[in-house]
Parts: sequence; structure tokens; C-alpha cells
Amino acid sequence: MPRAYSSNQNVYKVLREKINVLQQIISYVNHFYFDTVDMEKILDGAFHGLMQELDPHSTYIPAKEQENINEIFKGKFQGIGIEFDILDGFITVISPVPDSPSDIVGLMPGDKIISIDGKDAYKITKNEVFEQLRGKKGTKVVVTISRIGSAQPFDVTIIRDNIPIYSVGSATMINDETGYIFLRRFSATTEKEVTKAIDTLLDQGMTKLLFDLRGNSGGFLEQAAAISDQFITTIDTLVYTKGKIKESNQEFISSTEKGNSDFSLIVMINRGSASAAEIVSGAVQDLDRGLVVGETSFGKGLVQRQLPLDSGAALRVTIARYYTPTGRLIQRPYEDGNDLSYYRELYAKDRESKIDSLKELRPKYKTKSGRTVYGGGGITPDVYIPFKNSINSETGKIVRNPKRPIFNFASQFASQEKDQFDTFLNFKKNWFVTDDLFNSFLKELNKDSLVVNLDSISLDDNYIRNTIKSEIAGSIWGKDEAANIRLQLDNQVIEALKHFNEADAFLD
Repeated sequence: MPRAYSSNQNVYKVLREKINVLQQIISYVNHFYFDTVDMEKILDGAFHGLMQELDPHSTYIPAKEQENINEIFKGKFQGIGIEFDILDGFITVISPVPDSPSDIVGLMPGDKIISIDGKDAYKITKNEVFEQLRGKKGTKVVVTISRIGSAQPFDVTIIRDNIPIYSVGSATMINDETGYIFLRRFSATTEKEVTKAIDTLLDQGMTKLLFDLRGNSGGFLEQAAAISDQFITTIDTLVYTKGKIKESNQEFISSTEKGNSDFSLIVMINRGSASAAEIVSGAVQDLDRGLVVGETSFGKGLVQRQLPLDSGAALRVTIARYYTPTGRLIQRPYEDGNDLSYYRELYAKDRESKIDSLKELRPKYKTKSGRTVYGGGGITPDVYIPFKNSINSETGKIVRNPKRPIFNFASQFASQEKDQFDTFLNFKKNWFVTDDLFNSFLKELNKDSLVVNLDSISLDDNYIRNTIKSEIAGSIWGKDEAANIRLQLDNQVIEALKHFNEADAFLD
């Protein structure tokens, strides 16, 4: 420590005094506290508190948790599949991992898990969350969910499974001209996966690409720059970072050998699109490569570096801010140590209207062609398209049921009737869930003792039929075709497709 801070005597003096105080606190607690003291636990809490005072994204990572993080980006694990944080003492779902058990049963951003297998989960630690929610494939866990807008908490039974680790969730042709790629995260294999997906879609005749970054919470900075480079054909700055030390200052420049301008581009974002996802959407917007649509993104403009500790734990320290090509910093304002307020703002129902009303107060920048864009709080889309999910609670009972009635019904139907389907294209255009088949599905619900209000279910008739068709497509052809069917009722996708004339203009 003296060596590390020899150039700053004032910092060393403060550290020496505070460490003496910490030693006294530990001594008093150990001697006087009435119950057994778990020193490892309370010191981990002190480390968390220390990092929390810096910013919402700097954190202390205990050794066991660090192993889990490595798995997400490099390996695979088994569990329920949620991205979460401990907010206000409760496990709060930031985002269910797409296609994971949590996604299948319908967990939503903002859901709070208040108990696990009947045991109170208030003030649970992240380490305990991993211990209790992870487990072998096929085992089950019952979580009690408190959801905004629901009068009472409700139980959800989740069957653990392998958690998908691939970056590209789906890649498919929506129509004869339009390709669609859904990117889950930015991991070590993202550039390779996206390149392969684009090449495959181009071979299928793609001239327009809908690049879906909704719910993408980010990942590796280098991968974000590499994906941006897939779309930019000119020599331009894609993103740059500024920090205290020289090594934190980086600039990523596009390469003319990588970029592809053979297709027009629309990037879709929402409030769950963060960090690396904002780097890509910011580069596309600033360099006028395509149109950005959806909802204002998360607003994370800070870069973290992971530093190993001798104990096997790690610190994730914010080392720099990142800036889009025009010089925008898109980090949302935050109060030191007040993470709850930082995340609560994200889920405000009137978030977009508040952002729009304050737009004139935000710093303004000019894109390459002179369009006005805004900094200081996420990427503001060129076209605002809110997400609309109108299924009722009765339909939710079917979707969230751990027995997966739609999947089971569709899988059984697909296995029995597979020979009647020749190609996916014919299936998509010409095959529909008939009234007889839909009634058969309702009878299967009764066999599973799943009692639902038929009048309420009828209000979501199109949604349920589409989901059955999607599951059948997945059983026969795979996840890309299943996604293709689901997209037919995705209101943001439907609306985005209407704006390709504007996106086409950027190619000129």
C-alpha cells in the first residue's frame, strides 16, 4: 500500500486512518456481538458497500460468483436463467434469459422473487441466489413472484434446464427481402456468430436487416466494436473510451475490409438494451448507417475492467467512460450508492414521456449527415415504438404453467403430423391452427387440470394460436423458424418493418 500510494501522501494517510477504524470495528463486533459472527459474510458486505459508493456498475465479486460469471461468457451452466440484481432487499429480475426456463414461464423485468421453495428471500445475497436457483437439469424450484400491477403474489414452478450461451438467439428471413437477427449478448463468440448469420441471410436474398438488440444487456467492449464494424464501410471512429490512466483510453476504428453495405439496416432497442448494445446502436445512428427504432435504451456509458484478487474473488471497476462517434456520453445520471433509484427509474411507466419532455435540456450532437442526436441518458431512437403486451391473466396461466401445455401439445402434434408439412415457407403462409385443433388444445388443458376462463382465453385467441404454430415450427424446423412465427405478432417488429424506406435512404 505505501508503494501504491507513495505519489499521493494524502490518499495514504486517509487509508491508514480508515483501516485502523475498520480493524477496531471488526474487533468490537467480534468481541461484543451477541451471536456468532460470520466474518467472511460481513466483510464481503463491506466490500460491496465500498464499490457501491463509486457508481452502479462497479462491484465486488466473491469467488463463487466470479466462477458463475465466467460460465456465462465462456461455458454453460444449468439453472432457471435470469439476469437479476438485489434491489430493496429482493431478487429483482432485470431480464429473463431468452429461451431459458424463466423466459418460458413468463418472468418479466421488474418481477421480485420474494420466496424460494417457500423460504423467505428477503435480503438474500447473490451467492445464496446462485446456490438456491441453480441446479441439475430437470429439477424444479418454486419461486413466489411479486409483480407490479398484480394484487397478490403468485407461485411459479420452474424446471431447471441448460441455459443457452450463444449470442445469436435467432436468425431468419421475415419475408423475401428482410432478414432478422436477435442478439442476446456480446460474448467471446459474438462476432463469429453474427458474421455467419449475416452471410446466411444474404445467401437467402436479404436486402434489408432488422437487427434486434432488445433486452441485450451488453458484454465485451471489443465485441461491440467488432459488430459495429460489420455494418460500417467507411473509415470512422466506432467508439472511444476515456479514463484516468493511459491504458483506459482506447479508440476503435472501422475497417473497410469488414463492413457490409449491401443491405439497409434497422436496429431495434428498448430500455433493457445496455452498454455494448448501446455502442452498436450509437455507432449506427451517429454514422448514419441505419435507423434506430424502439424505446430509449438503458443508458450505461461506463466501461468496467475486471481485476482478480488473491482470494479468487474479483473487482469490477469502472475505468473509463465510452463515447459514441459524435462524442456522446449516454450514461444516465446516478446518485452515489443509490442503486435502487437508478433501476427504479428504468421501469417507470411514463419513462419515455419524461425523457421526451427533457430532450431540449440534454446535450445535442450532429450525426455524419447533420441529424440531431442526444446524449446524457441512453440512445434515443429515431422512431419511438412502444412494446404492447396485452395478454390477460388467464392466458398468462397457460403461458407460465410449468407443465408447458402449449409446447407439449405442439410437440405431440408435430411428431404425429410431421409428414404433412413439406417446407417451412408453405407452413408459414398456408397452414393455420384450425378451430378443431384449437378445441383439442383446450381439451388437453382440462386433462392437465388447468382450469381457465374460456371467455378470457378467447380474447387472446390469435396469440395462443400463433404460439401453438410457433411451437410446432420449433419442433419440426428449430428455434429460428419458431421465432419467425412469433415475430408475426410482435408489434414492435410489425411497426419497424414500415420504416425501411427511411432506412433505405441511408444507403444513398
